Amino acid sequence: MAGTAAVANRIEDAMLASFAAAERRETPYRNWRVAELFPDRVAEALAELPFHAVDVHGVSGRRELHNDQRSYFAGDVLARNAVAREVVEAFQSPRIVRAIMDHTGARLAGTYLRIEYAIDISGFWLEPHTDLGVKTYTMLYQLGRDGQEDLGTDVYADRETWVERVPFGWNTAFVFVPSDNTWHGFEARKIARPRRSVIINYVTDEWRAREQLAFPNDPIAV
Repeated sequence: MAGTAAVANRIEDAMLASFAAAERRETPYRNWRVAELFPDRVAEALAELPFHAVDVHGVSGRRELHNDQRSYFAGDVLARNAVAREVVEAFQSPRIVRAIMDHTGARLAGTYLRIEYAIDISGFWLEPHTDLGVKTYTMLYQLGRDGQEDLGTDVYADRETWVERVPFGWNTAFVFVPSDNTWHGFEARKIARPRRSVIINYVTDEWRAREQLAFPNDPIAV
């Protein structure tokens, strides 16, 4: 148990350091750019997880169009993959929850942790959307390799006005608290090799797909 606690502390310490050093931007809406979120071992293990890319079959624009192929850090996945378990435990921990609330103002009390592992290939794109609704916090964690810098999230001032593209870096993240102006998406472009990312959300009790939640019976306690 002592060894497990030490591992958890190292992961959480790295996350806290990355939050403290995050770059905060105010336009087109408040967001944070996070670097070196996890220790190298964790990032490498995440990049090697044995999930499959979603085959969009020429149909894209929203992730929910392919719900039957999506992967989550939940249920049996946590038993089979140690790094998935480490990550959900970190985002469930009081230290990390409090840091997220303090740094971003997100309201997490009573919410539930939902983490999706995404592998995108050519043909994938996302229409501009805000995440407003049952999501109270969004972190788009990136596992970009060399040559994938142009595969980051597109940021918009409104549904029609493109502003910038977040560089798709290694062990980096794009963070925001969903509101009616947090427009983001993914413009269609060539994806030469699979684009791996992890989507971290805290969602309210209204989230219906309980099987997607890391701890469906354990809301965040603050």
